[in-house]
Amino acid sequence: MSETTDERTENASGTAESAEAIEPAAEKTDVAEKVEETEQAEKAEVPAPATPSPASPSPLGLVLGVIKTARPKQWVKNVLVFAAPFFAFSKATNRTELVIDALIAFVAFSLTASSVYLINDAVDVESDRAHPTKRNRPIAAGIVPVPVAYASAVVFFLAGLAVSFAADWRLALVLAVYEAVQLGYCFGLKHQPVVDLAIVGSGFLMRSVAGGVAGGIAMSQWFLLVTAFGSLFMVAGKRYAEIMLFERTGAKIRSSLKKYSASYLRFVWATSAAILIMSYCMWAFEIRQAEHNSVWAVVSMIPFVIAVLRYAVDVDGGTAGAPDEIALKDRVLQVLGATWVVTLFLSFYL
Repeated sequence: MSETTDERTENASGTAESAEAIEPAAEKTDVAEKVEETEQAEKAEVPAPATPSPASPSPLGLVLGVIKTARPKQWVKNVLVFAAPFFAFSKATNRTELVIDALIAFVAFSLTASSVYLINDAVDVESDRAHPTKRNRPIAAGIVPVPVAYASAVVFFLAGLAVSFAADWRLALVLAVYEAVQLGYCFGLKHQPVVDLAIVGSGFLMRSVAGGVAGGIAMSQWFLLVTAFGSLFMVAGKRYAEIMLFERTGAKIRSSLKKYSASYLRFVWATSAAILIMSYCMWAFEIRQAEHNSVWAVVSMIPFVIAVLRYAVDVDGGTAGAPDEIALKDRVLQVLGATWVVTLFLSFYL
């Protein structure tokens, strides 16, 4: 049947109305899509800042930021300056002066080490901002401007040198060498495999040397070997733990570690442990001869060797990332360390 003129008109009108109803909906859809695309483009072009960056930090916040970057918590490492004075205390003619010189060495080395921390964080500011935890460091967070960090580092270093002259000019020389080596580490040597291990380990050795130099103490060659290879043992163990964590979780690690293998680092800390134990045993026999044939020096080898082997268990398990945390958590290791100190005390003072 053929449609009438009115029916055709109504059908055409209905079709037009349907088209008009569809077109606004399509236009709304297109607009929504464009708005969404614009928002996504804006987000891609203007990413959110990784960390809050205050434009003008308060003077108090700036000072607190500098102090935090100086890492006073890490000053506990500098107790190594008391090692040589401890062993020389029993024969010292002026014990009060020896203690004062050791305290001066501790303060001077702490100030110098803090200057290195400030420079290190200033150099690594960009990489720290991309790190999930280091981004909160004062320099990376924008609390301490980079120029202020460098200026503060100079002040800390000069203060350390000034304090060191109160004990012995040779202490200032040790601090200058330490600063130069650590600056080389901050400005590129940290990315060189093997070299980075040697530099970090040398820092602990220089702490021991600083204590001896400040007090005018003639240090035993075995004492220096124990300090050197003990430091290398802990540093290699820490790197090994980081490698193990990377292999298990894929966590981000420093670029120099990517050039190591777990088997190589295992070889380094195992070799260091062997030389460490041998050197300490030779030193213990030397102490026995020097201290009227005291048997306690030989006895001290027992807790020392067991403590090294105990710590090696943590290294082998890949949990030695923070040696200070292990020392605080491992009760058996604490008992062994205390026993070792007591036996050494008895060998010198009994």
